[in-house]
Order: sequence, then C-alpha cells, then structure tokens
Amino acid sequence: MKIIGPFVQVITLDHLPMKGSIKDESLEVLMNSALAVDNGKIKAVGKFDVLRRKFPNAILELIETPEVLLPGFIDSHTHICYAGSRTNDYAMRVSGKTYLEIARAGGGIWDTVMQTRSASKSELAGLTTMRAERLLHSGITTIEVKSGYGLNVEDELKILHAIKEANEKTRADLIPTCLAAHLKPQDFDGTEDDYLLHIEQKLLPEIRKENLASRLDIFVEETAFSVDAAKEYLKKVCLLGFDITVHADQFTTGGSAVAVECGAVSADHLEASGDKEIESMAKSDIVATVLPGASLGLGMPYAPARKLLNAGCCVAIASDWNPGSAPMGDLLMQACVLGAYEKLSVAETLAGISFRAAKALRLNDRGILKENFIADMQAYPVKDFREIIYLQGSLKPSIVWKNGVRIL
Repeated sequence: MKIIGPFVQVITLDHLPMKGSIKDESLEVLMNSALAVDNGKIKAVGKFDVLRRKFPNAILELIETPEVLLPGFIDSHTHICYAGSRTNDYAMRVSGKTYLEIARAGGGIWDTVMQTRSASKSELAGLTTMRAERLLHSGITTIEVKSGYGLNVEDELKILHAIKEANEKTRADLIPTCLAAHLKPQDFDGTEDDYLLHIEQKLLPEIRKENLASRLDIFVEETAFSVDAAKEYLKKVCLLGFDITVHADQFTTGGSAVAVECGAVSADHLEASGDKEIESMAKSDIVATVLPGASLGLGMPYAPARKLLNAGCCVAIASDWNPGSAPMGDLLMQACVLGAYEKLSVAETLAGISFRAAKALRLNDRGILKENFIADMQAYPVKDFREIIYLQGSLKPSIVWKNGVRIL
C-alpha cells in the first residue's frame, strides 16, 4: 500500500447525480488531502496526516509542489484506429466545398476506409497505441475505440485485432466497439439491409468467438443507414447480447429515437436533436453523448448540451477523434469550449468527461475518487481546480497515474 499526497485540493466527483444539471457548489473539494492506494485501487481518501496515522506502514509518494487531483478522464467515443489523413478534405471544407462535393472528389469516409484497408494490423496497432499514449498523457486513462474503417469482414476483424494489440501495448484502457455499420461500403453488391444482414451473419459470430468487442454501433443518417434498417439490425444484435450505441441526430433527427427504442447505452452526436428528442432521451436511461470536436471540425452548431441537462439527461462529452470530422483529439479543450458556448458549470463539464462518460461504457469502477474505485488519477499544477476549465484545455496534467502507478 502507498499514500499519495498531499494535494492542495482533491476533487473527488463523488456524491453527484448521474442525470441532470449540477451546481458547482455540489462538488466535494477536499483540502490538503491524499489517497491510500493498494493493488491499483483506492482504499481511502482523506486528510494526509490522518491517512498516515491510519496506514503507518504505507509507502509515501510525496507530492512536493501545489497540485489539484482529479479522476482520470474518460473519452467514450473515438475512432483512433485508422490509417492515413484527410488533410485534403479539411482544406476543401474550409474553402467552402460541401460534404457531397468532397465525397465526389474521392474524399470522405471511404478515403479513410481505403487507406485503412491498405495498412497492416501491426501498422494500425502502432498508430492506435501512439494516439492512445497521447491521450493518456493528457489525463485520459480510459478510451473507447471504434472500428468502422474496414467495412468488410476481413478488415473489420483486422481493425478489432489491432485495437486489442494496442490495448496490450498502451497503459490506457481501450474499450473496443464494432462500427461495421458505419456506412454501406461502395464495393458491397446489395442493399443496406443486405449489408447489415451480412455483418450479422458473417462478422458478429467471429467477434463473439474471438472476444474482440462487446459493443456495437451504427450510424443512423441519410448518408448512412435508415431508421428502419437500423431498428431491425439493433433488435437482432441485442438478442445476441451486445451492448449498443448509436451515432444519432448528427445532421437529421431519427437516430436518437432508434437508440431509445432499442435500449442503447448511449446516443452520440445529437447536434440536430430538438425538444421532442431531448424529452424522449430524458425519460430513458440513455447517456446523451455530445461531441464538440465534430462541431469544431465541421464548422457546425454544437449539440444542445444545456437543454439536455436541464431536461434531466445524463450528458457525457467525448472527442470523436477521427481523421475526417474531428481530427483534433483534445478532449479537455473541446469540453471547455463547449462549456463556454453552452453555459455548462465546471461541475457539469468535469462530470461529462469522467463518471458520466464511464456510464456510457457501462464502467462503474472509475471516474470518481472513492474507495474501491480504480486509482486512475491526474494532477494539475494549480491551487484552484477551476483554473483547469478557465484555461480551456491549454493546461495539461503534470502527473498521471494509471491503476495507482505514476506514468507521467
């Protein structure tokens, strides 16, 4: 066992609601406190001197400069397993070209599919590990990673194997999600229903057999899969025991209704969600995951995070790091900018990238600094935790711990 501290402030994020708005006054702020850690888990949180007396034989990991301690952040929606770049897409977009014009010029998701298909599993694992380590050094200790740039059985399995290999190499926790239903591939001869049936019959049994993912995603949009096709697909995969999440309401509505009806764990994007969709999600147990990185990358409005919270939704914030619409991959900066635009409290912003994001991944052992939770933590060189949000992501953690082990 060891005692890590003392910290000027420990922001536990404990005793906060899972749904709805949060006032900053509700935050538990422990002054001059520390944590006792054993076998990768938190055993106690409290005053430094009290913990030293309680655990006299514990090893001391002294923090000698003023630091604020937070739980490790959780990025619950990324696409960081890919090859290539979409630099040309971005240049065309900021020059005024439309999504369709870019696609017709050879860009778009299909461009990344072709580059990712050409990459080996080892190359993809190396790229994913590199990106995961960058996130880890930014205080993000758990990262969801989607497939979806293979769009056939062979290459989707290759991507999921690459994510598995990367998870063994990085010190972060990678949570794989199968997004074979990203869009119907251009080289598939058949309808969208035919393609989804092909995934169900040929890909999902292999994923189950090799234990490559327990989560499935689908993009419900006019340029991807229809509401009816998505419903049929998701109802079938639920019977197979997969957790589901949905790319929903990014450009048009319909996806969030599918997510609610099919019992999805989360509905992600939500930029187009209106009052009807917000009310429906608030009445369910779904996590409304907003992706400010996509809004920044595409130059479009943010998801209505304030309305979602006021309605009583559980709102998570994720980066959507991908080569096309969200190439930045800076979760904290994106969350802070969204907070400024949508008028989120500091507490709501922190909750969205910690324990509420954990709920989107069905992880109930992280995102809060409390007894028996995983000791995933990060420290910032400030005396007031509000400085972290005030500086809008420009301040990065000075220390990061994964499972109680200091890695930075």
